[in-house]
Amino acid sequence: MDSNLAIALSTPVRRKSLQARVVWGGRVVTVGGDAPVRLQSMTNTDTADAIGTAIQVKELALAGSEIVRITVNTPEAAQAVPYVREQLDRMGVDVPLCGDFHFNGHRLLTDYPECAKALSKYRINPGNVGKGDKRDKQFSQMIEAAVRWDKPVRIGVNWGSLDQELLASLMDDNSRRTVPWDARPVMYEALITSAIESAQRAEAIGMDPSQIILSCKVSGVQDLVAVYRELARRCSYALHLGLTEAGMGTKGTVASAVALGVLLQEGIGDTIRVSLTPAPGESRSQEVVVASEIIQALGLRHFVPSVTACPGCGRTTSTTFQELTQQIDDFLRAKMPEWRESFPGVENLKVAVMGCIVNGPGESKHADIGISLPGTGEVPAAPVFIDGEKRMTLRGDTIAADFQAVVEGYIQRRFGAGATPLQL
Repeated sequence: MDSNLAIALSTPVRRKSLQARVVWGGRVVTVGGDAPVRLQSMTNTDTADAIGTAIQVKELALAGSEIVRITVNTPEAAQAVPYVREQLDRMGVDVPLCGDFHFNGHRLLTDYPECAKALSKYRINPGNVGKGDKRDKQFSQMIEAAVRWDKPVRIGVNWGSLDQELLASLMDDNSRRTVPWDARPVMYEALITSAIESAQRAEAIGMDPSQIILSCKVSGVQDLVAVYRELARRCSYALHLGLTEAGMGTKGTVASAVALGVLLQEGIGDTIRVSLTPAPGESRSQEVVVASEIIQALGLRHFVPSVTACPGCGRTTSTTFQELTQQIDDFLRAKMPEWRESFPGVENLKVAVMGCIVNGPGESKHADIGISLPGTGEVPAAPVFIDGEKRMTLRGDTIAADFQAVVEGYIQRRFGAGATPLQL
């Protein structure tokens, strides 16, 4: 094989970072080191509503989120955190919770120790822990709570709430350069400096460096790539990736996929969150779906069976293949919470739903199980290919239901306990 092609086909080489442990009960989620890239998400409920928050956390966890962040911004929210944890434990949801603290986190973690204990991780924003002399004291109080309760922290810098004193100092330093930088690189430097110096301060207080995770979130794709490349070069802490305020729908999805995809392909990133603004009535778990699709598209992990489907053309005036693709995709996702336990390895399944004879049989043969539906003017028959061989032909008005049953039967035979080769 040509050496250049071999390089092009290689899996991204992960940056070697320190490894943190996020724990709740018997659940240990490792972050960084040799651990896989982890999925995170965040609730948008009022945490003081313990029941509503627990329900949304469960929804996010079932969608695949491995750590869920909740807002802890008031005494009422802090008091509710243990009850959120209790409700989740009653429902059998052992996902770790990360408390998101701003402005008053030092007081909440001190005044409500049950909240501090119930959380598995704290998020601290060094840009708003306090000003002047209060900043170091209040930051120290939060780190001391993390050390006391043996919790990892994410020191999360955000350019929307950057430490203005630090930024002003760096701007002054820049003005004295022989050739001053543009304003944007100074902003990058402020983000990176804030994160690394805060981590070093946490270590000086007594925090184990392996329990520190850093993030430097911005809302521009090129800005995020530039900041994280430099951050990764200058430290070995585990890194959390996210394009902050990514936006709604297609815009937020595409921007997040591009930014995170570039960095993950370069081996940068240990946890990710896709910060989508939900459309009215849209499930919060959509951000988890997009995040998992980004990681799966890069071949870093598999979360749900992949469905290959043709885009359609003049040969496919029927919408049957579109409807079947949607049904199969929805069916697989809905079943995954159950199948993860019953059918280990099912997330690696490849399904093809094709619309005509041109590429249909070929793509179906490349998949584990595939169907080639008839295009315009073709014989109303749909051959089904299993493990590269044609095994049957479906006909009639029940093709969709019949194929779904074939898929489920294949999964049970291939991935179930004591699985044996499929016999049809």
